[in-house]
Amino acid sequence: MQLLIYVLVNPFIWFLSILPLRVLHVFSDFLFVILYHIIGYRKKVVRNNLKLSFPDKSSQELLKIEKKTFHHFIDSFMEMIKSFSISKKEVRKRTSIENPELINNLISNNKSVIVLSSHYANWEWAPYLMNQLTDCEAYGAYTKIQNKYFERKMKQSRTKFGAIFVVSYQFIDQMQKNDNDKKAALYGFLSDQSPLLKKAYYWKEFMGIRVPVVTGHEMLAKKFDYPVVFLQTDRVKRGYYHSKFTLLTEKPKEIPDYEITDMYLNLLEKQIRANPEYYFWTHKRFKHMGKENLS
Repeated sequence: MQLLIYVLVNPFIWFLSILPLRVLHVFSDFLFVILYHIIGYRKKVVRNNLKLSFPDKSSQELLKIEKKTFHHFIDSFMEMIKSFSISKKEVRKRTSIENPELINNLISNNKSVIVLSSHYANWEWAPYLMNQLTDCEAYGAYTKIQNKYFERKMKQSRTKFGAIFVVSYQFIDQMQKNDNDKKAALYGFLSDQSPLLKKAYYWKEFMGIRVPVVTGHEMLAKKFDYPVVFLQTDRVKRGYYHSKFTLLTEKPKEIPDYEITDMYLNLLEKQIRANPEYYFWTHKRFKHMGKENLS
């Protein structure tokens, strides 16, 4: 069944991917009408997330953000499809980095770097950004999707410019191997997910809601004593993105526990509040709200 679905769907995806991005954005406008106005895909989830995060905003303000959120969500999906055929030249045209020297200087000291980012703007193009920086290898942790044929296709797309993706449960072993071999590398994490409740070790106010937060990146930074930076990517205009790095610490072992996580989430919250429509609100961000005593 997995192969049949892949055979039927893949030609359509490939056809879409070779279209110019401006055409895909027109198609995105059409899909917005279908998903938002007719199907109402995850509209309740987005609406609830926004109400919880911005209690001081009026209904009209929240509705405006909601519609922009869905427009961008569908744009991001189209841009992910474009990733299957996008060229390195077009990626460089559509993405820019403000301060690559921060990463280059850290790597030049033969020190690996942990890069923290989030589901904001266009995170699918982040692996392409990493290889604009240095000649060292860039690794990303990921979770496999169920269809093994689409899994292979996604991995080929994400790694075609040199980035290396390792499944989450093998990521620490890969970091340990590189560290033993004295090989400097970049390690990217999307660290804004909700952890499993049984693995919720730290709770924090995020967007005004007390929730459990992921702390694995901080544990790894302290274990290997790697510098930690925050990668902020913002949308400049449709299909164009600008990124900058913020150094959180060069010496994580000297930082009190959970302070690195706090710094990361504070910067992320500031970014979200500035332009909330580019955050991935279709996920149930606050599903563990009020369950702190159960963890």
